Amino acid sequence: MSGAVGGGASRLALPVSAGAAVLVALDGTVLLMAQPGMRRELDATAAQLQWTSTGYLVAVAALLVLAGRLGDRYGHRRTLLVGVLGFGAASAGVALAPGVGWVVGLRVAQGVFGALLQPGTLALLRLCCPPERLGRAVAVRTGAIAVAAGAGPLLGGVLVDGFGWRAVFWINVPVAALLAVMTLALPAPAPVRAAAGDAQRFGLAAAALLAAALAVSVHALSRVPERGWGGAAPELALAAVLAGVLAGHERQAANPVVPRPVARSRPVAASLFLLLTASAGLFGTLFSTTFRLQDALHVGPSETALRMLPLTALMVLGAPAAERALRARGPRWTALAGVALLVAGIAGLAGPGGGGASVAATGVASALLGAGFAAVMVTATGTVVGDAPAGYAGVVGGLKQTAMNIGPTLGIAAATGTATGAGTHGALPALALLAALGLLPAAALPATRHLRGPAVGSA
Repeated sequence: MSGAVGGGASRLALPVSAGAAVLVALDGTVLLMAQPGMRRELDATAAQLQWTSTGYLVAVAALLVLAGRLGDRYGHRRTLLVGVLGFGAASAGVALAPGVGWVVGLRVAQGVFGALLQPGTLALLRLCCPPERLGRAVAVRTGAIAVAAGAGPLLGGVLVDGFGWRAVFWINVPVAALLAVMTLALPAPAPVRAAAGDAQRFGLAAAALLAAALAVSVHALSRVPERGWGGAAPELALAAVLAGVLAGHERQAANPVVPRPVARSRPVAASLFLLLTASAGLFGTLFSTTFRLQDALHVGPSETALRMLPLTALMVLGAPAAERALRARGPRWTALAGVALLVAGIAGLAGPGGGGASVAATGVASALLGAGFAAVMVTATGTVVGDAPAGYAGVVGGLKQTAMNIGPTLGIAAATGTATGAGTHGALPALALLAALGLLPAAALPATRHLRGPAVGSA
């Protein structure tokens, strides 16, 4: 659909966008609560259990950009519908799986469909609002994701305790069905093209190279906690070679898989790098602090979640505050403030009383993390979506989601790969430095908010 729409369609598009994003966010958090029961019932090895997470993550990361391109070409409403239906069907399959091999295979399928639906959730934001209200829609979506991430472990624990591990997959089925019905109620897409006409076409060779480079990168990073950086080095080198071959191919291609208007957009590139560094710093810190609380300080899982609750609360409260700051101060200063708060939160956990030794210090640091990440998410997502070149909202959304998938994997790899004798807690200074790298792309964002017109493309 071209442009923003009004009335009921506009009001419906935002719940669909936020709801689909929440479906994916919840799936990732509740799985952690299901894995112990899954291992016992299916007699799974540790490696097999790991692949229930890794297989999904690799599939998602490899296909997000390609899914966005498909949405730009064939309509985001269509790819979102296929993704939601497939995600629900794969979830039902996991819930019925007779063995761990089936679970792994169906989790990969879930990842494929998850990749199909995610870029459309961002493209819908361009559909549902005029440019001046885009920031508010991004804030609502960010807050919804924060609630899902915070509530996921609690919901997963209740479901597993009451109904067993399969219940965390069954719960996806009615949610996906409802989202599918809501998606069908959205207006049918108009037959429009990008400004570059047939530039929405792209070669299969480039698509395969991109998918392979991303899949190898994510798989290598996900294995760093187990094998260390040395063990992951061959795969990382292969990923670098694939990326180099892809870059050479893209320079010569008439229709590159990452369109030239997107690749040349400074605000989009800066926002993607900012999301990568911020999510790496945050999730690496959460990984480190969780292990310190439970392994070193012997704090139970429930109390651990309570000590980190200020992070979720400040993400939810911070999203609308960040949107107001974005309107008043512009992307550059809002992003710089967000990175500064994020780094201060990591430093607070690394300092005296941090990392759970002091409940108050941990609470304050967690609040800083939540407020900072909310500011970064709202600013960078709003910039990515708002500055997407005409007709390329999908591929830009895919790139954004790719950064948000690789960032946490990189952060956890950094937390384990730079750990000292103090355990992963000793990696916090390196994680603070990683997050601080976000100051560079934040400073490259526009000083004032640019309200681009709606992207030409179908939702």
